[in-house]
Amino acid sequence: MNWLAGSMEVDMHRVTDCKASKDYRLWLRFEDGVEGSVFLGNLLEIGAFRAWRDVNQFCRVSIDPMAATVVWEAGVRLDPDILYQDLLSMRAGKEFSPAGFAPMAG
Repeated sequence: MNWLAGSMEVDMHRVTDCKASKDYRLWLRFEDGVEGSVFLGNLLEIGAFRAWRDVNQFCRVSIDPMAATVVWEAGVRLDPDILYQDLLSMRAGKEFSPAGFAPMAG
């Protein structure tokens, strides 16, 4: 499973809105109306995610309009399809597990 953003697939889910909070939760809304929050604080010790130790860096999330995914200044991009599937899994009662997230160099 590819956790990196960047592959432009025909059926890719598009992030339309996002907000980060100081408790390392990322709220997302997708173009089809699916929305919810994921916890990303457990990534703080991995590579480029270390920049998020400064919670203000984490809160500076934005949407890349071309890729329609979330991005941070430190070069981190998250695959919108994986985020989408994680939100659906949470709705089905499964726990979110971002073990495969990896930053994409920007």
